[in-house]
Amino acid sequence: MPAGSSPKRERQYEHIKAGLKKRGRSEDKAEEIAARTVNKERARAGESKQKSRTSTDDISSSRRGGLRSHSGSKGRTRDQLYNEAKEKNIKGRSKMTKDQLAKAVGR
Repeated sequence: MPAGSSPKRERQYEHIKAGLKKRGRSEDKAEEIAARTVNKERARAGESKQKSRTSTDDISSSRRGGLRSHSGSKGRTRDQLYNEAKEKNIKGRSKMTKDQLAKAVGR
């Protein structure tokens, strides 16, 4: 976190980072995502010197939640499932549909 950030933003950063690590993200990636999220919230609240249009005009990160993470109702993309099947050496994966790949890798 940047020097001089508020205790609230520090807590928010640590909370987001801990949640990401708990879900299996690496330390570096968890820190990056947490910092980006907190910086966006700081920009939306007018607490930062610089802010991008995306930070202020887009829906808030807390509202967005995971809308863009492919974890919604449709789950992972076919390409994500295919790559997981490839890692597991599942035969016939190139001819499988998304549903078949999901069953093969185990939802």
